[in-house]
Amino acid sequence: MRYLALDVGDRTIGLAVGEEAFGLARPLRTLRRRSLAADLDSLREIVSKEDIGALVIGLPLDSRGEIGHQASRVRSFAESARSLGVPLELVDERFTTAEAARRGADDLDAGAAVVLLEDFFSERSRRG
Repeated sequence: MRYLALDVGDRTIGLAVGEEAFGLARPLRTLRRRSLAADLDSLREIVSKEDIGALVIGLPLDSRGEIGHQASRVRSFAESARSLGVPLELVDERFTTAEAARRGADDLDAGAAVVLLEDFFSERSRRG
């Protein structure tokens, strides 16, 4: 199954795609946010074009691992993203941007989405 990872911010959404069978992800691009409806339309096109079976959305928990203001905003976005018609999971995204920077990502938002998706695949394989 192909997954689309979203690193959702106030101004941008970093995108990466990957297949669980290989455990690898590749950056797609960073989507500039316009409006919720426009953002969902853009994502709907990507889901169709890339044959996406599920979304992985980064949840920006605070340093204590708790839901803060930004995580609440992402949760609200995720509820709206259910209209895309594919299953979705919210996954802790702490440190993904820092890891993307350490890896030298050209596009930090899409790079963070790659890290998020690779971490997601790794966690699923550990659980068996």
